[in-house]
Amino acid sequence: MVRIRVLVVDDHRIFAESLAAALAAEPDVDVSAAGSGPAALRCLERAAAEGRRFDVMLVDADLGVPVPDGRPAVPVQAVDEDGAVDGISLVSGVRSAQPQVRVVVLAEKDDPARAALALQAGASGWVAKDCSLSRLLTVIRGVLRDETHLPPALLTGVLRELTAARRHRTESERLVESLTPREREVLRCMVAGLGRKAVAERLYLSPHTVRTHMQNVLGKLGVHSTLAAVALARRAGVGPVDLSGDVVERGGQLA
Repeated sequence: MVRIRVLVVDDHRIFAESLAAALAAEPDVDVSAAGSGPAALRCLERAAAEGRRFDVMLVDADLGVPVPDGRPAVPVQAVDEDGAVDGISLVSGVRSAQPQVRVVVLAEKDDPARAALALQAGASGWVAKDCSLSRLLTVIRGVLRDETHLPPALLTGVLRELTAARRHRTESERLVESLTPREREVLRCMVAGLGRKAVAERLYLSPHTVRTHMQNVLGKLGVHSTLAAVALARRAGVGPVDLSGDVVERGGQLA
């Protein structure tokens, strides 16, 4: 029997453990759980090193919501003073690092704009958290056949968002072209999910200089957060820097 290896990523422990237990009851499914973006990367890296890669990752759409003081969520690996880990950024990071892993986003509510962002980041599906287990298993098996799964009620809204995104691409490209070569390099690091300290080490710059470059990038792109800059960069076709061989920050994970 071919077994499906699934990784559940959700910072609500009870939900993650309950879902993992329900999936594990299936005879052809092996399940692990992680409670944060860095923990998920840790699981994926360890599994790959041991030759038992995950097939599907189920990630909470609201993973790493903004912290209480209002700071925005930021991409994976930037989990120090800059803020929390964003679920959709995790999708992009995982798809860049391990493209064979299919990603399905689990959401509390239907949101065409965020579902479109998830698809653009590389997700293969968007599923309501209150769907039946049989429905979720259908989606898991479907994405492994390269299917894309969306709730029918979301389809029109998502298509509208994707069409609008294509119109915005030209403007996004123009804004990216206004950056200096060094600023574009910093932006690619941001797309890869690197925080200020990691960018400084990679580019052999001081953290203060990197902070200045990041502020200049946000200003020239006309955005107010790292997450918004990354989203604009993706629309413009800006890819992440190559992180192969780099050390990834790691966090704790669920038992």
